[in-house]
Amino acid sequence: MSDFNSELETRLVRYAAIDSQSDADSPSAPSTAIQHALLDLLKSELEEIGAQDVVKTDYGTVIATIPGTVPGPTVGFLAHVDTAPQFNATGVKPRVIKGYNGGAITFPDDPELTLTPEEFPYLAEKLGHDIVTASGLTLLGADDKAGVAIIMTAARHLLQNPDIPRPTMRVAFTPDEEIGRGVDARLPADLGADFAYTFDGGAVGEIEYESFSADGAVVMVKGVSIHPGLAKDKLVNAAHLASKIVMTLPHVTLTPETTDDRDGFIHLTDMNGGSSEMRLKFILRDFELDGLEAKGALLRQVCDAVAATEPRAEITCTITSQYRNMRYWLETDMTPVDLARNAARELGVEPVSVPIRGGTDGSRLTEMGVPCPNLFTGMQNIHGPLEWVSVQDMALATDLCLSILRRAGG
Repeated sequence: MSDFNSELETRLVRYAAIDSQSDADSPSAPSTAIQHALLDLLKSELEEIGAQDVVKTDYGTVIATIPGTVPGPTVGFLAHVDTAPQFNATGVKPRVIKGYNGGAITFPDDPELTLTPEEFPYLAEKLGHDIVTASGLTLLGADDKAGVAIIMTAARHLLQNPDIPRPTMRVAFTPDEEIGRGVDARLPADLGADFAYTFDGGAVGEIEYESFSADGAVVMVKGVSIHPGLAKDKLVNAAHLASKIVMTLPHVTLTPETTDDRDGFIHLTDMNGGSSEMRLKFILRDFELDGLEAKGALLRQVCDAVAATEPRAEITCTITSQYRNMRYWLETDMTPVDLARNAARELGVEPVSVPIRGGTDGSRLTEMGVPCPNLFTGMQNIHGPLEWVSVQDMALATDLCLSILRRAGG
């Protein structure tokens, strides 16, 4: 194993400080202009370290080649540059806590916020590690800039050590993964990999080949608008009808906060508008397609029931496919999964495969013909102010990348 700690720390701090939040309501690709700053930096850095075929596509993905030295499959490694829209990601101030002492971690910009090993037991395992967090007012963006740092560090190491036996490595940094638009239809052909991996997982040992299947839903509620002083028997309040839809849906069995393990959910993410018109956005998640279909049917049924109470209103429910459980394809050929598991064991890490209660770019890539399991980075508490990652966990992930390539080359 090589000592990658210093490089990984420097890269993560540099990347995390660059604003790159995605926006689901934007039609552009990437969805936000700010993502270009990190994409352009990565393109420049890949060129500087000697990567070949470095391009930034017109759909906003940076792709490059790390030449192989032995025959073997072309192996892709991917990470996404965007950060989640669910929490403030503007003005991230990453900080490094050297040699974590096992106590509570406080945050300079929010003194009431604490990260403790009692509440988060995985932190208790990181005694002596270098812990990276944000300052308390933003998420960190280790999801997935930890993955970006890991892949960049591995690529730089290989290019500086051409004597290391490995097949060709293809690198891709995508935008908009957090809003389900990270994999353009052209990416599989442009990547040119026989199989690939996303570095977008959590705890050390996680090698995941099963994800949620996902749909998105938009419910539009149009009422009848009139001056409230003249509203008797005329006004139809869209906000009231929207509230009925939300309150009619199950609250104790099918929401994210009431489900875990292999349970799916219906999650209201946005509710905007006023008395004349309301727009509700939902995400539907289940590990099985029949369960996903049932959740969509339930949402439509609730909308129809509320619409029946007020025929003057117009309520529509539009459901669109987002991604599908990558298990459906990977379970037919577990070669990339087994390769990663054996590479982890070679490093003394026992692999753990648990279903992802979410999705990755690998979900879409696998569905589109490029088998793509997901690998650990160490990141924890993602999408919120308590997000953190261990530099030493990231170093293990970097070693895993190199070990996979070494084994792929025979």
